[in-house]
Amino acid sequence: MTDMLERLLAGRVPDPDGGGTLASPIRHVVIAGTLAGGEAELVARLGFGRRLAVISDVETRRVMGERIERALSGANEVSPLVLEAAPHPDQETLDEVRSRVADADALIAVGSGTINDLTKMAAFRTGLPFAVFGTAPSMNGYTSMSAAITVAGHKRSLPAKTPDGVFLDLSVLASAPARLIRAGFGDSICRATAQVDWRLAHLLRDEPYRQAPFDLLAEDEPELVAGAGRLMSGDIAVMERLARTLVLSGLGMTLCGGSMPASQGEHLISHYVEMMSPPGMAPALHGEQIAVTTVAMAGLQERMLAGEPPVPREAGPDEAALVAHFGPELGASCWAEFARKRPDREARAAASERLSRHWPEWRVELRALARPMAALRDALLAAGAPTRPSDLYWPASLSRSALLHAREIRGRYTFLDLAAETGMLEREALAWSR
Repeated sequence: MTDMLERLLAGRVPDPDGGGTLASPIRHVVIAGTLAGGEAELVARLGFGRRLAVISDVETRRVMGERIERALSGANEVSPLVLEAAPHPDQETLDEVRSRVADADALIAVGSGTINDLTKMAAFRTGLPFAVFGTAPSMNGYTSMSAAITVAGHKRSLPAKTPDGVFLDLSVLASAPARLIRAGFGDSICRATAQVDWRLAHLLRDEPYRQAPFDLLAEDEPELVAGAGRLMSGDIAVMERLARTLVLSGLGMTLCGGSMPASQGEHLISHYVEMMSPPGMAPALHGEQIAVTTVAMAGLQERMLAGEPPVPREAGPDEAALVAHFGPELGASCWAEFARKRPDREARAAASERLSRHWPEWRVELRALARPMAALRDALLAAGAPTRPSDLYWPASLSRSALLHAREIRGRYTFLDLAAETGMLEREALAWSR
């Protein structure tokens, strides 16, 4: 029997949300023990023009970029674009990339998170096709149609272009720095908290929801979680599970037209920390942060689902409060998002009525989708990943503020909102920041 990824690429996965089958917008995904010697053929199959801009940074060029440049230079005109080490995924860097690829027929990214996001945004803005050779299993954005870009200090998930080809060499991924591997595991394990948050928004607020992205992960996730302790030992079978999970998670986002199935409350907390961290605080990798915030969200969801029906009483901050907390420009940007979900008196009354009537059945459904907080924490610990704010040296004041205010940066409704509206979030924030 072929695996889920192969069936999806072949158009043979039934759509659980309606008739027909799921259609992947990406037809060329190759995950192999090694891609050495076959790089030029993989790119040739995509039908790009001859002028290829190969985008990497100093480190990813050393790991794989030079090899890709040599492999492609025989039949193509290759223009390397090498960014500084650890480039920032912000508007300024994106503008630099766009200006330097203007004469290319296609873009080839060699890297992981930031390089992938910058390349897919440059491709989106220029209309050029692109492909990516991944250098680390550090995030699930290889196959997604969005990119995380910081604009005027506000980290945003922006529409981007999906790649024409995604090529993952397992020998390269397994040799990636341990932190990057742990980060990828952290970014993948949030499936449970994201699904519970998104399903809550559907049940309580009638927001659209799809089951398809979660069905895509059902075959690989149990084996990946069970094998977490072997990720650091170079186990290629578990690494393939991680790579496939990350690819399928990105494809799930693309099928849904947004990051909803893989980015909910846990990502809001992480984004807040990145936006509001004090000067001089050592930066953590995105997936490391998601590991910590997933444990926090799992605990919050678990405690709320163990209790009586929540009763929403509070509307939340107004525009003036957000401007006071975030500053004038960022506060106005956050208010534009938060105002979309801020409940008025009538909405709170309607939510209270639905919760009192349906909470027993919703609890059963949502708990069935979740993974126990202790199980998530144990899997992360087995991989050597962080699980507490103190593991990332976050100040207690920042951790507390992140849990309290993360919901204010996006219009996405999560258990953070329900906890705040029912008066529980302050207590949760105090406990988490100790």
